[in-house]
Amino acid sequence: MVSIQEPNLNSKQKDKKVIKCVVWDLDNTLWHGVLLEDNQVSLRENIVNLIETLDKRGILQSIASKNEHHTAIAKLAEFGLQEYFLYPQINWNSKADSVKEIAKLINIGLDAIAFIDDQLFELEEVKFSLPEILCINAEEIGSILDMPVMNPRFITEDSRIRRLMHLSDIERQNAEKEFVGTSDEFLATLQMNFTISTAQEDDLQRAEELTLRTNQLNTTGYTYSYDELNYFRCSENHKLLIASLEDKYGSYGKIGLVLIECQPQSWTIKLLLMSCRVMSRGVGTIMLNHVMGLAKSNNVRLMAEFVSNDRNRMMYISYKFAGFREVEKHGDLVIFENDLSRIQDVPEYVSFQVID
Repeated sequence: MVSIQEPNLNSKQKDKKVIKCVVWDLDNTLWHGVLLEDNQVSLRENIVNLIETLDKRGILQSIASKNEHHTAIAKLAEFGLQEYFLYPQINWNSKADSVKEIAKLINIGLDAIAFIDDQLFELEEVKFSLPEILCINAEEIGSILDMPVMNPRFITEDSRIRRLMHLSDIERQNAEKEFVGTSDEFLATLQMNFTISTAQEDDLQRAEELTLRTNQLNTTGYTYSYDELNYFRCSENHKLLIASLEDKYGSYGKIGLVLIECQPQSWTIKLLLMSCRVMSRGVGTIMLNHVMGLAKSNNVRLMAEFVSNDRNRMMYISYKFAGFREVEKHGDLVIFENDLSRIQDVPEYVSFQVID
């Protein structure tokens, strides 16, 4: 049996750089030529393979182009590429404004975006306005697949269908805009099925990916490797729980993770995270209340760690709303405790199950 060294839970690396979305310019970048000036434009060499490879790696793609929208979309459709680009910003706005809008619509941080353009002026404008963004000259397109930030360690099932899941999200968002009624009434129409299970070995690749990719709905920002997560999975002193969600539009995939350190008299939530794609679905509260219920049934104190990363204020608020109170603070590290006197029931609009 291979021995796995116990990880140090108090010295975890945080916020490893990963690219979640590549934003393309069109003219003389995705294709040769200028669409509104030339009689014909042609795709850049090997661009289809490059776009398909990024897609299979779970890296989303969009467009920021100064062009006539309908003409450009028609050309992308002609090339068979339109479906690969989420929320394309094809207009006469600044590229920085377009990239910011894409980040907002996908709900990711600017530091998770790479922007590719052939014009130095455009690259410099974006870099000046949005310094977190990785700007890439179109001359370097041939090497981007080899960049470490474009190479996730694992390509999971969730990675392979990430774009399709986002397209389902767009359907949900459109349905929500058209719905007349309360938020809970709309959620009831989704027919959500939420599952929390003890993480199995075949969940660990996705679990590692979640720790690397989830920054906003993440209580500590700690990242854990496959081997570290496998240690926790096998440890009698830890609980590693993973959550998945589906509704009538399809699967959201595995979207939540909890790591609990279990001592005889107390449990400590070392990590609680949820994908931003389920922010408005209420399942984070269900997961937290499930952990609270487990602690109460095991007659232990429940503590929780929180480390601010400037983006996860929502998780601090979630702890407070759930009845956690601050009991210690060491620099950026906040220790919460919950007296387990107020554990909410699962909302009627969700079908909830637990798998041990």
